[in-house]
Amino acid sequence: MSTRRYAFSWDYVGNVHDGRPNLGNSARIEVYRLFQYTLRDVIEVRYGTAESEEIMRESGKLAGRKFCERFIGRRERFDDFVAAAQKALLDFGIGIMRIESADYEALHFTLTVAEDLDCSGLPDKDHTVCHYDEGFLAGMLLIQTGEEFHVREIDCWCTGDRTCRFEVKRLLQTDTGKADTGKAVPDTV
Repeated sequence: MSTRRYAFSWDYVGNVHDGRPNLGNSARIEVYRLFQYTLRDVIEVRYGTAESEEIMRESGKLAGRKFCERFIGRRERFDDFVAAAQKALLDFGIGIMRIESADYEALHFTLTVAEDLDCSGLPDKDHTVCHYDEGFLAGMLLIQTGEEFHVREIDCWCTGDRTCRFEVKRLLQTDTGKADTGKAVPDTV
């Protein structure tokens, strides 16, 4: 038996139909962002900016894996996976995902998420903020492909763009056994 108290389980999501018979399964985006950005603030104060961004990526990756397992599933064809992921992200109000460019053989993509849940409408900050989304996308791709991905936001609403743009690369195994994208990529953008 695990000694961890909060290992993820769908039990923590609960039965929304029974638990919220009047309010239902929706809440305002302001409440979601209040939760995310206050939690992020506390993590950054305690551990620093770089570590807070990495924690957001890790939690996003876990969420992306669990979301994909439950609501998308692994598909035989990658195009079918993309279509199912686009539909699920839209249906859940997470964002509108599009693939701008793709090298399917190398598993290297540029994709966008418009009306992103985490940042659309925020003021310009001169830095990207969607580290959770980076992990979320990597987690979904892990379920589909069985491979690890390096996902970094290269354009964000908070950098003056009006869509989030992500560079997605399959991680390759090096001789040392560590994952590598084939070139030096910083942990934070």
